[in-house]
Amino acid sequence: MLVISLIIPIKPGLESQAAARIIGLGWPVAGYELLMAEGSCPSRQRNLAVQQAIGDIVYFLDDDSLVAVDALERLRSHFSDPQVVAVGGPSLTPADDTFLQRAFGAAFTSLLGSGGVRNRYQAVGEVRQTTERELILCNLAFRRDVFLELGGLDERLYPNEENELLDRLFQAGGILLHDPQLAVHRSQRPTLAAFARQLFRYGRGRAEQTRIAGFPGLMPFAPLGFLIYLLTLPVAFHQFWLAPLAFYLSAVGLCSLRAALRCRTASFLLVMPLLFPLLHVANGLGLLVGFLLPLKQQSCYNQPPVTIRRLIC
Repeated sequence: MLVISLIIPIKPGLESQAAARIIGLGWPVAGYELLMAEGSCPSRQRNLAVQQAIGDIVYFLDDDSLVAVDALERLRSHFSDPQVVAVGGPSLTPADDTFLQRAFGAAFTSLLGSGGVRNRYQAVGEVRQTTERELILCNLAFRRDVFLELGGLDERLYPNEENELLDRLFQAGGILLHDPQLAVHRSQRPTLAAFARQLFRYGRGRAEQTRIAGFPGLMPFAPLGFLIYLLTLPVAFHQFWLAPLAFYLSAVGLCSLRAALRCRTASFLLVMPLLFPLLHVANGLGLLVGFLLPLKQQSCYNQPPVTIRRLIC
């Protein structure tokens, strides 16, 4: 039987909802361990925890990722194929989140909001081979020996450290799987400001990943193009130049209506037309900053030491 090491990075002094959930499920202790990696640099925390793990499989969760009851069985089934090197599932918005948090979740699952990465936030389809576009680090497992062989997560990156590693695994010929039923429930950011900061960090992480690993295609950079377009409007104000804006606003209206219908929440019609532009502008700003500012130079090494604690073994 494959042994699975569940790894949760956490800031010192905080309580982990994910750990409490795992303990409460009452899984048989044989066959898995639970490691808490305390520190202030998640990439470093995860790398060090993997080095100390005893499992064949390392399963990364965030401190608020509430796992599926059958998560271990699903992982063992998928990793029984020796060619599979990584398996992940979506991060779903809990039904009891606030109205605003559920609106953030609706934006993430919209084609206009997240494009090709929207399946990170919704359970759609069957188990399938995939790329980094459908996988997310708050719910992602790796074969430990392959993780270590490739050097683990690049500690210059946060976020997008998993995307860079997944790209390396994919290019090396490994199989990546997305299992929609291997889902965690994880609350969205509580405020508009926190949501904007999240999207800014996502954009900056994508830009820094591109500078380290190479150009992945045009679609991830659409928000940067949109931001540059908006900045040109005051100096290129012309009927022809307004056509893209009219098309964008029409798409916002249609996608807002679709989100309201799909989520059966009519009041989404009031907030989604604001959230989509906020999402795109914040992400575009992050991309711009990520391309213009110097890369972080292994900043994790200047942080306080990481403490690894085994709660279950």
